[in-house]
Amino acid sequence: MKVIAEQQVTPLNQEEIAKFAKALSHPIRLEILRLLSTQSCCFTGDLVELLPIAQSTVSQHLKELKSAGLIQGEINPPKTKYCINRDNWNRANQIFHDFFQSVK
Repeated sequence: MKVIAEQQVTPLNQEEIAKFAKALSHPIRLEILRLLSTQSCCFTGDLVELLPIAQSTVSQHLKELKSAGLIQGEINPPKTKYCINRDNWNRANQIFHDFFQSVK
């Protein structure tokens, strides 16, 4: 039987988990992440064409994902190009994994 070392969930990790969980808590944001994961980058307008919501709403969801650090944007007026922030994406993956392993 393999013994899994218990991971200590610290207040700092709890803050990170909550930040990422909040960003992932809306179906449209999950869809945005799915779409971005299929390509290297995407312009806001491209996402607006693919999603059944207004441009301003897409922008709000992008803002939440960017604030959580899950995506990053590059502004080339008048367009903004977004892609997944791989470092933070991997960090979120690791802390969720550690959290779920520690909760029994």
